[in-house]
Amino acid sequence: MAEASIPVDLLNPGQVFACLGFLEAADILLGNARGGFDWSDESDVRFRLSADTVGNPYEVVLLFLQHASVTSRSARVLGLDTSGWDIDTEQYSTDTPFPFPPPASPATLPAVLVVESSAQHESATRIEIGHWGDNRAETGRDNVKFWAGAAGYPGAALARDALDLVRDDIPASINDPFAAWAEQSSSFRLDWRRDYIPIDIGFSLNAHSGPRFKTVGYPIVEVLAAIGLTNARPEFLNKLLYRYGTLGVGSTADLFDPFFLRASLGAPELPFPQRTFRMKLGWPGKEGQSRCITTVYEEIENE
Repeated sequence: MAEASIPVDLLNPGQVFACLGFLEAADILLGNARGGFDWSDESDVRFRLSADTVGNPYEVVLLFLQHASVTSRSARVLGLDTSGWDIDTEQYSTDTPFPFPPPASPATLPAVLVVESSAQHESATRIEIGHWGDNRAETGRDNVKFWAGAAGYPGAALARDALDLVRDDIPASINDPFAAWAEQSSSFRLDWRRDYIPIDIGFSLNAHSGPRFKTVGYPIVEVLAAIGLTNARPEFLNKLLYRYGTLGVGSTADLFDPFFLRASLGAPELPFPQRTFRMKLGWPGKEGQSRCITTVYEEIENE
């Protein structure tokens, strides 16, 4: 077992989700992953992660992302694929259930990150993402899908584009991966540092073409946050308001199994050190389409 930690901003929901993404990925790639948020030093809050490896578990996950290709997955009966976006589509076997209600559009097909077997990877490794396919009516889980268009740009394409922006920068980002940035025109909208509401800033970047204005995003956060939402979701209060929670560990305390961290993201009351937050969203464009995070604050109990 080996352990490492990285800085995290608890007021950035995307970073909190991405910490769970590191946990999920490390559990798949290495096994026996455990984690926890260490806020014993408020000036340097960190996410601690351990797994079955002799090296740095963050490095293993990030190097996987650096070399991963992205495909989508479908079922032959659906007749859907993402070839129109230059993304291969695999088919689930007939005895494998589709992970969520059958989608009407290729935009909603699950994405799969794949590293094929090689000298560096003894066997092919896969991580599937598809939180955007859930819906409260049929699966009982909110999909936390903030980007627009059920019939628009596929989640698999967003994941591919995000990874392509930062592949060359990943080796230098291992100690502080959430700080890795790139010019990014579209994303899952899980890291709120990239987004804005045009009416709030007084103009829309879409009306200003050319190099004068650029949006800067954080692709590593976006991809890992999507992975982190595989088995956990924040609590849905309404379309523009969610709650999320974190579990605390000290700098030397034992870490939590994934089950506890997954449960804590929905902000239930748990018998462990815990902090909860609310995130407000807004409509950057037409109401009812894409959403973006605008405000995050910590819930403080009255003493």
